This record gives sequence, C-alpha cells and structure tokens, in this order.
Amino acid sequence: MAGDFILEIGTEEIPSGFIPVALDILKERLKRLLTENRLGFDEIGSMGTPRRLTVFVKGLEEVQRSTRVEVRGPQKRVAYDSKGNPTKALQGFARSQGVGMDAIVVKNTEKGEYVYAIKELKGEKTTVILPGIIGSLLKVELFPKTMRWGVHSITFARPIHWILALYGGEPMEVSYGHIKSGSFTYGHRFLTQDSSSSKPQPLRITGIDDYIETLRHNHVIVDQEERRKIIEEGLYRKAEEVDGRVLRDEGLLDEVVNLVEYPVVLRGTFDREFLELPRDVVINAMREHQRYFSVVDRDNALLPYFLTVANTPARNQQTVIKGNERVLKARLNDARFYFDQDRKRPLRERFVDLKGVIFQARLGTSYEKVERFTELALSIGSAVGFSKEIPHQGVEDFLSNRFDPRHYSTCDDRMWYHSLVLGRASVLSKADLTTGMVGEFPNLQGIMGGIYARLDGEDEEVSKAIEEHYLPTSAGGRLPSSVSASIISIADKLDTIAGCFGVGIIPTGAHDPYALRRQALAIIAIILDKGFRLDLKVAVGKALELLRDKLTRPHDEVEGDVCEFFRERLKNQLLSQGYNYDTVDAVLSTPWYDMVDAVKRIKTLERFKSHPSCSSLVIAFKRVSNILKGIKDISLPERELFEKDQEIALYDVALTVSPRIEQYWKEGNYERLFETLASIKDTVDAFFDNVMVMVDDERIRNNRLSLLNSVRDLYIKIADISKLMV
Repeated sequence: MAGDFILEIGTEEIPSGFIPVALDILKERLKRLLTENRLGFDEIGSMGTPRRLTVFVKGLEEVQRSTRVEVRGPQKRVAYDSKGNPTKALQGFARSQGVGMDAIVVKNTEKGEYVYAIKELKGEKTTVILPGIIGSLLKVELFPKTMRWGVHSITFARPIHWILALYGGEPMEVSYGHIKSGSFTYGHRFLTQDSSSSKPQPLRITGIDDYIETLRHNHVIVDQEERRKIIEEGLYRKAEEVDGRVLRDEGLLDEVVNLVEYPVVLRGTFDREFLELPRDVVINAMREHQRYFSVVDRDNALLPYFLTVANTPARNQQTVIKGNERVLKARLNDARFYFDQDRKRPLRERFVDLKGVIFQARLGTSYEKVERFTELALSIGSAVGFSKEIPHQGVEDFLSNRFDPRHYSTCDDRMWYHSLVLGRASVLSKADLTTGMVGEFPNLQGIMGGIYARLDGEDEEVSKAIEEHYLPTSAGGRLPSSVSASIISIADKLDTIAGCFGVGIIPTGAHDPYALRRQALAIIAIILDKGFRLDLKVAVGKALELLRDKLTRPHDEVEGDVCEFFRERLKNQLLSQGYNYDTVDAVLSTPWYDMVDAVKRIKTLERFKSHPSCSSLVIAFKRVSNILKGIKDISLPERELFEKDQEIALYDVALTVSPRIEQYWKEGNYERLFETLASIKDTVDAFFDNVMVMVDDERIRNNRLSLLNSVRDLYIKIADISKLMV
C-alpha cells in the first residue's frame, strides 16, 4: 500500500532569490534518490515560503522493488582450476557477494569468459530507506552562500528551527546536527503566537493536504503558485479601483512571491509633482528600494499610485500605507535632488570624469575602457557593413561639433552618419556613471545616460544607443533594438571578456565575478538576432590589439582561449535549442567564427541527414578521416601515379566537383553543396572497395593519401561530416 511523504525544513527568513533554485534542487535530488533506491511514486512536488522549504511525494510505495543483480568476478581461468574446481579466488568472490556456488555462472564477454554472481535483492521497507534519503537531502548544497549559527557545525542559508518529516502520516526520525525531526510545523511568525509565550504554537501534521490546510488556517499560504495568484489578483483589483492597471514586472513579482507568507496587497499614493521626473526614475525608486509596483493608465502613462504587498493583514491599513508613503516620498525627493544636480552639467562634459573611475585594477579606468571599445565599435561597424572608418585623432573628437551626428542626420551618406553615431554614443555611453542619479540608483546606468542625452539635445540614435548598450542584462533578456546599440554592446562586452582573459581573470566552475559567460552569451544572441556577418576571431584580435599595453599573457594564447570560450557558449546554446550534438560538433569543428553562417550550416546539415545517401557518405568520410588521422604535410596527388581505375575516377570527380563546391560555399548555398557531396558517394565507395591505401610502396601510398586528403578538403571547411551519427 502506497503512502504520502512530506519533508519541511523550517528556518529563519531565506533570501527570496535563493528559494526557487533550492526547491528545484530538492525536488530533482529527491526524485533521483527515490529512483536510485527503486521506490515508485505517483507524483513529486515542492512548495516554499521565506521560512520553509518543502518537498512532497504522493503515492510512495511502501516497499522498494526487488531486483536481480549480476556482479562480475574473476576470469574463468582464474576462478576454476584444471579440474574445474573453484579456486580460492572464486570462493573469496562468492563470500564477498554473500552467495553460494549455485549462484555463480560463467558468461562469455568481449574480453573473454568471466564468472558472475547472480544476486536476488529483496526490497526493503520504505520506512527503513527514507531516513537515509532525508539525510542525503539535508546535506545537498542548495544555496550560493551558507552560514553557521551558534556553536553548531551544520550550515544552511539561514538558521534551521524545525524539520517536519512524515510518511504515511507517521513521523520519520532523522537528525541534522542538533535538529531532530518531528510531526510538527509552525504557522505565521507574528499571527499565530501563543499569548502566554509570545511564540508560534506547534501544529501537528498528518499528511500533505492536512499540511496545506493547517498552514492556511494559520496564515501561511505555503504553495508559491497560490501566493502568486493572490498577489496578482490583489494588484489587479487595487489598480482597477483608481481606473488604472498594474505595470507588469515579472521579476519583481517573482521576488515578492518569495518575500511573504500571507500576502496582502495595499495601495498608496505619492505627490503628482514627482511625475515630472523621468518615468524610469520614479519606477526604479519604487521597485529597487521598496519593492513597489507601479500603476499606469490606459495610455501607459504613470499614475501617482503604488502597490505594495504586506506580509500580514494590518489592523489599520491606513497606518501601514502612510508609513510606506513617507518612505517613498523621501526616496523620490532624493531622486529629484540628484536629477536636478546632474542636469547642471551636460553629459559630454562628464566623459573626462571617467578618468577617476576604476573599471578594473589591471585593466585601467573606465575612460581607458571607453577609448578601447569606441575604436572596437567603429571597427565592428565597418566589418558588418553598417558604417565606415572615420579619420580621427582620438575618441574625444567625437564630442566636437564637427563629429556631431545631428549635422548629418539627413545626409545621403548613411554609413558616414552611422559612424558618427557609433563614435559619439560609445564615448558618451559610460558618462552617466559619474552622475549622482546612477550613484544612488545603479540599475539606471545606461537608462539615465539616454535620458540626459535627450535632454542635452543629442541625436535620437545616439540617445537610444546609450540607453540600450547594456542590453541584454540577463540570459534571454531584451536585446538592443537599434543596430548602433547592438554594435556598441558587442564592443563593450568583448573588451571586458578579452581584457579579463588577457590578465588571467578566467571563469572557473561557479566562479565568474565579471559575468563573462553571460556577456559572451549576450554577444552571441545579438549577432544571431541582427544577422551580423562578423568574423569573431578578427574582432577578438582587434580587441586584444587595443589592450596590448594591459595584457599579461601572450596575444595568441589569449586569442585562442577567448575564441574557444565563445565556441563552448555557442555550442551549449545550440544544444539547448534542440540541435543534435553530432551536427553541432561537425560544424563547430570547422571554421565557425562567422556565427550566422555556422548556424545556417548546422540547420542545413540537420536536414541533409535525412538524405538517402547521407548514411553511406558519412561512413565513407569516416574512413577518410581515420586513415588521415595524425598525417601531416600532405602534398597534392599526382595523376600519373594512380594504378587503378577507381582511384583515377575519384581523382577526376574531386577535380570536377571542387569548383562547384567552392562556388556554393561562397554563395552560402549549403543545400546544393551537400547534394553535390552526396553525388560522389558511389565513387568514394568504389575506391574503398577496390583500392588498398596503405601499400608498401611509399610513393603509391603517399599519393593515395594525397587523393583522400583532396576528398576531405571538399567538405572540411563546411562541416566535418565524419562526426555525424547516422
């Protein structure tokens, strides 16, 4: 008979960002442990609040499944003597496995005959196995940071106060350090206190449904999806009451869901005069410091209201609301002060202030970084055909009137105009780091630069590029909308990656202090989204050239490491999108630095795998690759040295199709290219069926190797087809 299992870890308030990841890890680890222990179940799930992490299993079998295990022992010749009697080696093996000689069998394997012990393992009761599983769960690393408390040796994100562990309604006795499990949980910290002790009362639990309902009656909504629904409905209702709608913010909603156990949505107001501030300033002040949601009208204009989620139903809501309004007013007054102070100097005058802002100790100031990636952006813009090189004495030239894009916004030479936009936007892109507003609200970097640039009368393309050049700020996040912003974003991030690798700051395991992995993925996403035909290796080389005075490692070594870093990120991203490993590996084993082209080849090769000739062609090319493995300095084949018709035929067909393949490669017509390769399949098969390559005659052997090398040259620049699994 199956029963339900529930494990709750009760703690002090866990940081909201830790909770979803910890619950996912607990759930997956529990699923794996149950599977490894041959315990069947109907459903597994997780729930959590700031003060509890919970996993549960419905329909957990009460006895693990029995199984038959075969354990390999010594070889037969070692296990039995010449008369067929068991040797000491076999007897010792049988004892170690706990079986008699009747459970020993001989099996023929690829490596010869071996003896095997056949063991029938009877299933243990679940109640016997579960304590070990719970103990393993409690020791799993769930958090990026942990702590110790008191004199105890155990660690967790926050101090643990209780552990609830039940199976089939009965408590499971386990310990984690000084904490012993039981059948009790606790309700809301403040709403379920015992009047005599001012502490929450213990609540006895008998099962999963009872657990959820008991906590609900004690002011804890333990299911995070239910809390989300309550919050969303409350936000919608409170916004509707003032003829507005809540400004959607999924990131803030995710955070708030894991900040409260018993959500209550409240609405407050702020002075309309603060609406004169830039919209992003007001929203950010509410969001980042107070976790407030903004309210907008039907035209998406900001309204003078905010929505907050409390953790308790207040006796006097107006008192709570007034307190929140006072705090927000102080924040908005700060924002207005910094905004007014910042406006006293135009953005272009702040560029020189970056000389006092350290980007990274070994890579210099933000001023130096801007100088580098401005030149890099101009180079990338020219490489992708968006702009052209502009003669200039230094990046500060782009702040002069002569290089002001506004004067050329209507000129016929759009590439000239784009170059001026790239130069000026790059130079101004980090200037807002010296403003009071960004100092107070760091998340507004870039956004404030764009706002100040517009207020200074800068060209709209320049302002937009400044505003968007930090994008994307997270995996799968919003990408820059303009080409200029995209190019500057690539240049900025590539300078950071190349610089860090150049001074030995390379991500290892979970250690990536400068988020280089995220920045590499951002560059890949932008390039593929915009279709930039950019040779990444050339771009990396340019970035390193601009960093030459900072490098502490050899240029070529850093270039190779950075390119490989990008290749791994690109490969992982493509695999996560559903492309087959062998197809991705086949293409990325050949020149891949034009990532748009590489992805196009991968897509075409995926389709080509269904071609009738693909399977036999792959087998033939595998033979070509295997024969040529480790052979270097291969010369061109000589026709007069061929002895058989099949090698002459292969030589002639390679000469015939080579120019066609070269043409298709230049045109990017990979469908025709792979079809052309398929057309030589029979000729390649005939060669291998009738020609011995590795003959004793060195001249003949080398000439045949040269012929196979010329065949490999037909495809090796496009995809190493020998790597396909078909």
